[in-house]
Amino acid sequence: MSTNQNHQNISNVHITFIGGGNMGRALISGLLANGFTPQQISVVEANTATAIKLYEDFGVRNIGSLDQVAFDFSKNNVVVMAIKPQDFNVVAKGLAAKLKHASLPGPLILSIAAGIRLSDMSRWLDHSRCVRAMPNTPALIGQGITGLFADATVNASDRNLAQTICNAVGQSVWVPEETLMDAVTAVSGSGPAYVFAFLEAMQSAGEKLGLDAASARKLAYATLEGASQLAHNSDEHAGVLRERVTSKGGTTAAALEVMKQEGWNEILEKAIAAASQRGKAMGDELGKN
Repeated sequence: MSTNQNHQNISNVHITFIGGGNMGRALISGLLANGFTPQQISVVEANTATAIKLYEDFGVRNIGSLDQVAFDFSKNNVVVMAIKPQDFNVVAKGLAAKLKHASLPGPLILSIAAGIRLSDMSRWLDHSRCVRAMPNTPALIGQGITGLFADATVNASDRNLAQTICNAVGQSVWVPEETLMDAVTAVSGSGPAYVFAFLEAMQSAGEKLGLDAASARKLAYATLEGASQLAHNSDEHAGVLRERVTSKGGTTAAALEVMKQEGWNEILEKAIAAASQRGKAMGDELGKN
């Protein structure tokens, strides 16, 4: 397993994915690259083409429907809820009875469905061994970051296992309060879209100044990637790095002055706050049933 994984005994773990879409597929690929075997992974996927593709690419077992799910309770089972938030209620209630065993603990539930709160998840599943996760789309290339939250009833071993699964596609951060998951969603869950919008604007500006589209794209993308890596590999605040490339009276200073005048920082802060507020509203709406 790669060095970013927890020292977790995975030999007796079996993971059942409910949903084999893009994020489920990314996690499966990451897990197989980090020590898990195809025999340790099952997928409940109703779309036949998707199920066949998962088997062809990864050799994982497909379960045709939720009715056919049956856990081997001698295993340390994990269920990854990789479904749309609006489907969570119905699927959870259909899964609830299957989680019970007379003397052995039921599976660890790891939800990557946006907006679904632990209280609602636990209520619908009639199950408390639950962890909430918010990954982002760079997970598709193994560069994701996931926000995680669990309440005090989830032990350290389960937390480590949840983190091991999420770290198969990048990094993870635990937050101390569930309300902060709305902030995680706003900053990193939705964050790739802000970056893509910034790249669009940079490329468009370059083209308007006379660069051809291919050159403008290459310059913008490489600049963002390089600056991100420079910041990531530095212990200094981004503000310090910004100051170092901003000569008084120079081109960078001219550009940053316009951004300051236009309230660029405030715009971004308002945008992220709006995303967080929408995340809270989604949680309220989804938890009504």
